[in-house]
Amino acid sequence: MAVENTPARIGKSVVIRGEVKGSEDLFVDGRIEGTISLSESRLTVGPNAVLAADLTARDVLVQGQVQGNVIASGRVELRAGCQLIGDVRALRLAIEDNAVFRGKVDLTQGATGGNSAGSAKGTESGGASGEAAPAGGLF
Repeated sequence: MAVENTPARIGKSVVIRGEVKGSEDLFVDGRIEGTISLSESRLTVGPNAVLAADLTARDVLVQGQVQGNVIASGRVELRAGCQLIGDVRALRLAIEDNAVFRGKVDLTQGATGGNSAGSAKGTESGGASGEAAPAGGLF
């Protein structure tokens, strides 16, 4: 059945204080204070979400409000209307117009070195390749 690909959901009325861990994709539209760890999964912060938490996941998509640091082994995407107050460490970062972001950025290239420049092309607004991609050129 196709239910396998559906992410787990935390609804608008749910409030969690503490640590959220998992090994499947997660959609959060509620309120979380603490930490969220999804090392090999995708985290989606919905438009109604209010998080005071440090986030660790493979990919992170932010549509709501986050106060905390974000660590992703893949991509972090900040959508229009979101608010992120905290530092971002990721392989790739995309920020849409009208997204609010206050913090530092560390775009780590990982073990592949310069080979990832082709796959990162077009994802960052500067279009920088290889050596020019780390944080200095984005802001």
